[in-house]
Amino acid sequence: MARLIEGEIIPRLLMAHRGDQVELPKPQVVFTAVEPTELAHMTLRLEVFSLLAHIDSYLNNGVPIESIYLDLLAPTARVLGDFWDNDVCDFVDVTMGLWRLQQVVHELGSRTPCPSVRTRADRRVLFTVPPGDQHSFGLVMIEDFFRRAGWRTWSAPDAGLPELCAIAGRQWFELIGLTVSNADSLTQLPAIFRDLRRASQNPAVGIMVGGKIFSDHPELAERAGADATAADGAMALLAAERLVDRLAYRSGPAV
Repeated sequence: MARLIEGEIIPRLLMAHRGDQVELPKPQVVFTAVEPTELAHMTLRLEVFSLLAHIDSYLNNGVPIESIYLDLLAPTARVLGDFWDNDVCDFVDVTMGLWRLQQVVHELGSRTPCPSVRTRADRRVLFTVPPGDQHSFGLVMIEDFFRRAGWRTWSAPDAGLPELCAIAGRQWFELIGLTVSNADSLTQLPAIFRDLRRASQNPAVGIMVGGKIFSDHPELAERAGADATAADGAMALLAAERLVDRLAYRSGPAV
């Protein structure tokens, strides 16, 4: 269950505009050490609407949504993972807690667009995990961040490789992003990337990888055949924009 917790891929920044100039947000709030633990306990006993009301109390007091994501929801997910590791609660409880957190992310994303990040409206990204790997809470977070930034996102966390290849062959994607939470998946990646590139409608599709494995050892991304990774999730969107610009896709379909 701990592998489900990919807090490292939750972005810390918003790009001020497309290009190389990036403004890092100044710290505006510091959550106490106990608040993620309190919220983790709440996810085990409260429904989504009650959790949203709790989050809204922070937003109404001026806490930026990025700080909610990074400094509260991500640590809360990690606390839930610790609950499972330490036998504080069982698998079902932790799964339900994570599911409720995911619903909170979806709801927040649907009503909080990200106007400070600009991207071309025709940029499309497919998010997935290596077949057999467990999808993570972080995958939900990173997809939501890209969507709020203007990307058109698709998510297929439960798809096998044949299905992923079929999706990539039916739909034009500038980018395919894989979150890796299981070190055992590393040996599969070169073959997965090869098959995805062969099947892709876009012959120059970019492939990015993320997750704690690559945060700790970024050299593994290039070794596996990926086009890019990020030092942490904070740079994921910026790295994606730069990668797509560098590859200079000119033959994409009209929106």
